[in-house]
Amino acid sequence: MKKEGIEQEAEQLRAEIERHNELYYQRSEPEISDYEFDKLLERLKALEAEHPELITPDSPTQRVGGKADSLRPFEHKVPLMSLDNSYDLDDLKAFTERCEKLADGRKLEYFAELKIDGLSVSLHYEKGILTVGATRGDGRTGDEVTQNVKTIRSIPLRLKADAPEHAEVRGEVYLSRSQFKKINDELDMQGEKTFANPRNCASGTLRMLDSQIVASRRLEMFPYDAYSGTRKMFATHEEVFLWCEKNGFTVNPHRRLCANFAELSAFIAEIEAIRDDLDYEIDGVVVKVNSTALQDDFGATTKAPRWAIAYKYAARQATTKLLAIGIQVGRTGALTPVAHLEPVLLAGTTVSRASLHNEDEIARLDLKIGDHVLIEKSGEIIPQVLSVVTAKRDGSELEFEFPTSCPVCGFDAVRPDGEAVRRCINPVCPAKVKARILYFSSRKAMDIEGLGEVLTDTLVDSGRIKDVADLYTLTVEDIASLERMAEKSGTNLIDQVEASKARGLQRLLYGLDIRHVGERYAKILANHFRDIDKIASATVEELDDIPEIGLAVAESVFEWFRDQHNKDVLERLRAAGVTMQTDASTTAALDERFVGKTFVLTGKLEKYTRDEAARLIEERGGRVSSSVSKKTDYVVAGEDAGSKLTKAESLGVAILDEQAFTVMLD
Repeated sequence: MKKEGIEQEAEQLRAEIERHNELYYQRSEPEISDYEFDKLLERLKALEAEHPELITPDSPTQRVGGKADSLRPFEHKVPLMSLDNSYDLDDLKAFTERCEKLADGRKLEYFAELKIDGLSVSLHYEKGILTVGATRGDGRTGDEVTQNVKTIRSIPLRLKADAPEHAEVRGEVYLSRSQFKKINDELDMQGEKTFANPRNCASGTLRMLDSQIVASRRLEMFPYDAYSGTRKMFATHEEVFLWCEKNGFTVNPHRRLCANFAELSAFIAEIEAIRDDLDYEIDGVVVKVNSTALQDDFGATTKAPRWAIAYKYAARQATTKLLAIGIQVGRTGALTPVAHLEPVLLAGTTVSRASLHNEDEIARLDLKIGDHVLIEKSGEIIPQVLSVVTAKRDGSELEFEFPTSCPVCGFDAVRPDGEAVRRCINPVCPAKVKARILYFSSRKAMDIEGLGEVLTDTLVDSGRIKDVADLYTLTVEDIASLERMAEKSGTNLIDQVEASKARGLQRLLYGLDIRHVGERYAKILANHFRDIDKIASATVEELDDIPEIGLAVAESVFEWFRDQHNKDVLERLRAAGVTMQTDASTTAALDERFVGKTFVLTGKLEKYTRDEAARLIEERGGRVSSSVSKKTDYVVAGEDAGSKLTKAESLGVAILDEQAFTVMLD
């Protein structure tokens, strides 16, 4: 294809992708599936990889970059001030009366919008192109997180209409409830610590150094203000939202122009009624004077503007009675206490359970059976017990003694020194077996579709399976004979079990649930040893010598393969035909020349696409970055290499042409 045709195709693809982004995020009217959208994006990536000179700053492919070394401070020219809070309608009425007095007869309107429970960001556009994104910080200095905000698809990379030379858009970054649940479910499946609420997750995510992880979390943003230089962009606050809509931002639909206190209080009541139906957390309504001229005239105190206030809804808290404390046993044998409560209505749902975390938390709360407790609900998570209402104690309360044996199997539950969690030491505890089988069959492990919680419980309780190896002894008749199952269900599940045998060493290691070995370490071990027998025979020193594998992981892997029960399970998996090697045709071993090194790819390579070259580097233990810095180890330069090559030369970074890169790979 001629150069002109390639340029035209790239431009058409960019326009098409942005159109579908707008349909999805602004209008909620998608025309194509996620798969079809990804194919469009992949085609554009391929074109830009072959012709880097076609890449534009606002290209959809530039939403995800590499890893940063640290976050740089960013000073806000116009401080991001906090707002005064109002906790009841009397406070809000007093606010409107003060505004009426300050307006002194001038026309006064209020703009009401939702108070999103997220974190504020400032976006800077130069000549319509997004150049800087920063967190609020202390209001005067925040963190520069440009590459991370670019991953948020509800933020346009280019403004479409009426853009001044410099525009600043302020908004609230948040995580939807549904996405928060997915993230926590995934972390829980991997045995990792989960997030307490969507806001904490959004805040931590936006400050991460790896923008690829940020992109996977799918943050979103609602804008709430706009500046031209250091001045407000429009005569009214209402116009900010209309301008943001025209320029491709996803604008919250729940907003209203109100003439007086009565209309404001009606809007607040209306939003409170639908609060629990929203897919994002809010904690109130923000009320602002609509006129920018009046805002300037009203001014601000040292802490907050006089023309705005945040009406906060009542906290999602309730008082109820603790009836009992139950103990759940997880995949690792961890004993987790759960409060069983007298049912109480909280945030639109009836609550009868709450989290107690561990035995130290019970001691900290001085919690007794029969106590009245204050509980709080935040996000799509189990409520938390905040405190004990000691004033309601009457002497009938009973001390709770945390068990030192497993409530499921009766084995000892041991709490190692320095740890907060007590664990069952029985390797064949039914509770641990059930959780491990679900983990083994999960999507990132052996991916056995159809093996859900209910079926796993039935299979374990009936004695048909005692560990993951027993999955490969099941027959269609075993499944079909169970209640509510049929021959077709049995056939489908056995087909899935059979297909899982070929998943490969990396996914097998992940599914075996070796402590500290998640997806990343499973990949490193699989690529380095290629055969599970070599891992099993490795010493702690040999494991510790592998780049990125620390002593704690090395000791955990070594001990797992010395356990006789684990050895027996492995032999039975092997006998069932489960693959225990890495396919040499698809992956490469870690290479000391690559491990821990940072590579930048620039220009067109004849033998490899950009994605293929990046994969080969990462498989050998290297990292691929999108920008050249003093910390770059190698720049791989193909034909028509541009500014990245020039910068590498000026910094003295090692440069590899394609031939040298191929030799290094071989």
